[in-house]
Amino acid sequence: MAGRVIGVIGGSSVNRGIYEKARQAGRLIAERGAVVICGGLGGVMEAACRGAKEAGGITVGILPGKEKSAANKYVDIAVATGMNEARNAVIVNSADAFIAVDGKYGTMSEIAFALKKGKPIAGIDTFDMKEIIKTKGPEEAVKKIFAVLGNKK
Repeated sequence: MAGRVIGVIGGSSVNRGIYEKARQAGRLIAERGAVVICGGLGGVMEAACRGAKEAGGITVGILPGKEKSAANKYVDIAVATGMNEARNAVIVNSADAFIAVDGKYGTMSEIAFALKKGKPIAGIDTFDMKEIIKTKGPEEAVKKIFAVLGNKK
């Protein structure tokens, strides 16, 4: 569905398996015509942007620092906030829904903000919480998150 913005959140330093899951999630989101938004740095963020770009999609990185040049090379639109971790609130307010891949405390804060805003989250190898839609991988996560948003594609 045109106009959708899906956040992909997760660790900035991940192993190859997690990187590939995030990359596939980004690709599948872009194939459905949605924009990928993330924190704009490495790890899950880079992987999701890379996957989206490989599918011809658009990517947005909401950066913690003041330099747009800090964005990973797959970010189309870099937003330098100078807000450090507080940028997580900007990411959450900008996305319609989220896919959480792996992650640590920064991801947990994004999850908390998203839940407070009532935004759906599908999880891939992430925190075990009843509010997170559990999935077995990127295909199921993307399918479920779009179903929740009303796009049965």
